[in-house]
Amino acid sequence: MGDIVLMHFSTVDYVIFVLLLVASAGIGLYYAFSGGRQRTTQEFLLADRSMSCLPVSLSLLATFQSAVAILGAPSEIYTHGTQYWFLGCSYFLGLLIPAHIFIPVFYRLHLSSTYQYLELRFSKSVRICGTVTFIFQMVIYMGVVLYAPALALNAVTGFDLWGAVLAMGLVCTLYTALGGLKAVIWTDVFQTIVMFAGQLAVIIVGTHQAGGIAEVWKKAQNGSRISGLDLNPDPLERHTFWTLGVGGVFLMLALYGVNQAQVQRYLSSRTEKVAIMSCYAVFPCQQIVLTMGCLMGLVMYARYGEESPLDKGYVKSNDQMVLYFVMDVLQDLPGLPGLFVACLFSGALSTISSAFNSLATVTMEDLIKPHVAPMTEARATLLSKMLALGYGLVCLAMAYIASLMGSVLQAALSIFGMVGGPLLGLFCLGMFFPWANSTGALVGLVSGLVMAFWIGIGSFLSRMSASAPPVMNGTIIPDVGNMTTALMTTLITSKPRPSGVQALYSLSYMWYSAHNSATVVVVGLLVSFLTGPSKEKDLNPGTIYPVLGNLLFFLPQRYREKLCCVTPLDDKVTHLNAQLSCTYESKPSFKYSVLSSVMNGYVCLCLCYSLKLWIVSLT
Repeated sequence: MGDIVLMHFSTVDYVIFVLLLVASAGIGLYYAFSGGRQRTTQEFLLADRSMSCLPVSLSLLATFQSAVAILGAPSEIYTHGTQYWFLGCSYFLGLLIPAHIFIPVFYRLHLSSTYQYLELRFSKSVRICGTVTFIFQMVIYMGVVLYAPALALNAVTGFDLWGAVLAMGLVCTLYTALGGLKAVIWTDVFQTIVMFAGQLAVIIVGTHQAGGIAEVWKKAQNGSRISGLDLNPDPLERHTFWTLGVGGVFLMLALYGVNQAQVQRYLSSRTEKVAIMSCYAVFPCQQIVLTMGCLMGLVMYARYGEESPLDKGYVKSNDQMVLYFVMDVLQDLPGLPGLFVACLFSGALSTISSAFNSLATVTMEDLIKPHVAPMTEARATLLSKMLALGYGLVCLAMAYIASLMGSVLQAALSIFGMVGGPLLGLFCLGMFFPWANSTGALVGLVSGLVMAFWIGIGSFLSRMSASAPPVMNGTIIPDVGNMTTALMTTLITSKPRPSGVQALYSLSYMWYSAHNSATVVVVGLLVSFLTGPSKEKDLNPGTIYPVLGNLLFFLPQRYREKLCCVTPLDDKVTHLNAQLSCTYESKPSFKYSVLSSVMNGYVCLCLCYSLKLWIVSLT
């Protein structure tokens, strides 16, 4: 094993990196002193609901494309081949379903927080539980996503670790607390461009040095890194077409359907149509990002072959290997290493700023406003800014805790992915099943979280205890929704297929979200029927999407009424809830179309398949 090789920045690289931070802070200051100057909570938290399609879509993409993805995707391709590329197949339905189911429901209810929906549909206690679960998820993840790229940069270049952490954390806190959601969205746009430029520069230079794209492809084929279509339906297989293309849909739904950081961007759009178009616009951008990650991984293989920097001991982990490759390829081109590091930190900044803003929003709307005396708009806005500032300091504290965790960083990032599934299940339970009641929702959420942590932590401990030979190949699992990430180690062994509890622990991480959301739905429905199902007349109009009404359109009206599945999404609602002051306007765009019927059927099929996994795991 060789010694860790340090590569150093030139002056130009430092200048480019600093310019990124200055430009991001400048955008925040601009929106702090322009327009309405962030004097209202509507402007600070929701950008006055005035954003257009382009910035919203790029912001949605930037939140998804974290530093973990930039570091993780090429390492995944380098180590295991291009099978991961089939995750792109899940993007279509993973964005189509939110665009035509979740966005209309949330947008027409005029919500500020996603979790207001849970009170309208169930009760205040369900809303608080959902909010606390989300805060727990994001606070843990924030520190890790801030610390991980800084650690990689320090290990490869000797760049001051805590200098990078403090610079990112403070700049991010500054523009989020001063400029509000407008600053977050527009810095995301700027940072997305930087991300594209940085990755593209590495791919072009690396491909040229490897002898051209044809030579890169040839070396990848000879090294068995070009993967075919694997149709193995076994849910224990880490990556197949089904785990990526179907399991990935649930990961996408957890991120783009119900995650506050993303939903807040939909709600900031000028109109419902703009919000839907923003969701559509993300699809081709995501495909480009995924393809660039795959290409970078192939170029890495063309350069190093089977003798990776990790195997030679030049770096300590896979998440440092990409940065080592970048410094190696671009070392004779001053400025380009700085551009890629700016790209890397742009991913971190976009993710963290989104977390700050969404956490400030849910804390203000769900935990403070409903439980304190009415406050003036100026005071509420000031409190929102203080919350964003406070979460910034919490992020820095979490980064310090992450530095003490060592290998437990893997478990911390896994927690982020594990919590997304139960939250998705809770919203699906409320939106698609009119019979579900508040008790069922609470018990279902707790059951989903218990199942998630049981599988996730049990799997992690099982892999740790089995870390003896034959082979252990550590790999970062790429980020599949900024807000739905898993970081794990994968054992490649020749052992027989696991059974019993070990089979549950061996479930592909791509099925976690589906499995856990199905747990919430199944348990929630069982408890609801045992405690007295909700009646259609007691439901707030506009909180149910008529999946069953669309699928069972052939039944007579009286039978559909008995099944409680005729609640139309288009009901005019003049008054939903006096405390929330939510109004709902009729929109003619939601009829029983072929498209919505197909999507409804797909949701039900996916839930059925997840139920099958759930039953198999218990038998």
